Amino acid sequence: MNITVDKQLAECAATLRAEIPADKAKDERKKIVQAFGSQAKIPGFRPGKIPQTVIEKRFGNDIKQELEQRLVSAACHEAIQNDDELKVLNFNAPESITHGDDGSLSFTMPLTLAPSFELPSYKELEIKVPPTAATDEDVQRELDGVLERYAEYSDIEDRALQPDDIAVIDFTSTLDGKPLEEALGKPAGILAGKEDYWVQIKEDAFLPGFAKQLEGAALNEQRDITCTVADGFPMEELRGTEIVFDATVKGIKEQKLPELDDTFVSDTLQFGKDKTVADLKKLISEQITQQKGQQIEEMKVNQIVEQLLDKVDFPLPEDLVNAEAQSSADEMVQRGAQSGMSDEDIAADQAAIVATAQQQARNNLKTNFILQEIANEEKIEVSDTEVAQRVAGMAQQQKKAPKAMMKELQRSGRISSIRNSILIGKAIDFLVDSAKVEEVETEKEDA
Repeated sequence: MNITVDKQLAECAATLRAEIPADKAKDERKKIVQAFGSQAKIPGFRPGKIPQTVIEKRFGNDIKQELEQRLVSAACHEAIQNDDELKVLNFNAPESITHGDDGSLSFTMPLTLAPSFELPSYKELEIKVPPTAATDEDVQRELDGVLERYAEYSDIEDRALQPDDIAVIDFTSTLDGKPLEEALGKPAGILAGKEDYWVQIKEDAFLPGFAKQLEGAALNEQRDITCTVADGFPMEELRGTEIVFDATVKGIKEQKLPELDDTFVSDTLQFGKDKTVADLKKLISEQITQQKGQQIEEMKVNQIVEQLLDKVDFPLPEDLVNAEAQSSADEMVQRGAQSGMSDEDIAADQAAIVATAQQQARNNLKTNFILQEIANEEKIEVSDTEVAQRVAGMAQQQKKAPKAMMKELQRSGRISSIRNSILIGKAIDFLVDSAKVEEVETEKEDA
């Protein structure tokens, strides 16, 4: 076969051109005709004794399609065998197949290639994480939360709001003189306004500075409260802006916390007979340490991925980007609908959804290609046993038999994606194990 591959690496694409000589095409066609003849059942002829001319007349189109499929597949296989650097992600449908008068066959086929790039340095990456152990402040914060869940509240009518009181308020909000959602062009959630909203007069309540500006307000008093949204606020459009809240105090409540003692722990919390405050603190400390450990592992992975993305750049196959972005956009729309967004709200936010989905898709694909290349460089492999164990875990979650689950995944062609997922996980584990981890104290923000 005469095979050429023209690569367009900047587009992660190539064009395969193949010419299959007449003798090879005729030999393959003969095998196909014989296979049809041995299996065909035609009235008036004994099985296996049907003349070739009859077979070709009856099954001509099927024979032609089978011939094209076999020769195209053979040409693709030979193209990969001839070029170790040819990493094909997708053999697309042939754009043209030509049958020569002499029996030869030729075709062209567009290919989608994996990106070509040089791996950056990836071993011993430096990452910083906070301590894992729970601090006294962590434990006390959780204890305060427990006590607040069992707090009692009494109405106050003869004085103004004091620190630690609960203000019951109605409020609306504006940005640049317009209602917040109108100025923003999208839903703003709780920030847009609410009736009978409870906010404790504490610095970290609601937005920074909000509760402090309510301090001293009397029952039924109205106040304009201006808050500057912090840079780390989840809604990027609001970061650095000044929101003005029109708040009216409808109620003042005094919070009375239960006393934290062994009786409260054993009886009220039903923590267990003879359990003490010390036992509760120990359990909370262990839970916080476990949670911090999980968060720190995620931080390690995120920092490693961020460094790798910053170290190297390369083009990505646009068809894969578009498919990945569409999947991400669909998920964001679904989450929005589940959170109560209307079709109109989602449509108004379409541009932002598409932009976010595109960026996520590029980052996800780029990360995947980098980790696959690292796995290849480090000769990291995935065994059939590891795949079977993963499938068994999936089967257990879905309450299915492992063998049935395996067959289902094989039929849908998802085994390769499962194998790749395991490979990516092992590559990440390798990077985390080789990283230089520095434990640093978290800086406390000024109140």
